[in-house]
Amino acid sequence: MLGFGADLLWADMNRLLAFLFHQGVLDEQFLQLQQLQDDTSPNFVSEVVNIYFQESEKLLTNLRQLLMEREFCDYKKMGIHLNQMMGSSSSIGAKRLTNVCVAFRASADQNNRAGCLRALEMLEHEYCYLKNKLHELFQMEQQRALAEGVRYPVNNQ
Repeated sequence: MLGFGADLLWADMNRLLAFLFHQGVLDEQFLQLQQLQDDTSPNFVSEVVNIYFQESEKLLTNLRQLLMEREFCDYKKMGIHLNQMMGSSSSIGAKRLTNVCVAFRASADQNNRAGCLRALEMLEHEYCYLKNKLHELFQMEQQRALAEGVRYPVNNQ
């Protein structure tokens, strides 16, 4: 981190985003998601992305379980999970994850267990990478907001 000033944090965030776009990790859909965030919903993007991560964890678990069935692998069910993962990844702008899902789906369509196992490994790698980088981005965003003196409403439930 270059410093705790809001301007430095903003610059760090922009560099990280530029890097993720350059690497093909994110696409313009992520920018569109960011445009929906405003003062009335300052945590909108992180909330949407956290829901995405929660649902993706379930899908990854389901895919792992399907591939661990030695005698019979339900490729049709695998395809359904992959379609869900592709759609939600695409909706948050997770370009590389979406691309891995497409390749995984091709292996599932061909009932190619070895290809599916390789694709699952790639999918898990890309998922962890995305999760770590977006977590880093959201931490910077929180620090920037604190540095600017922004106060978020407390949710008392």
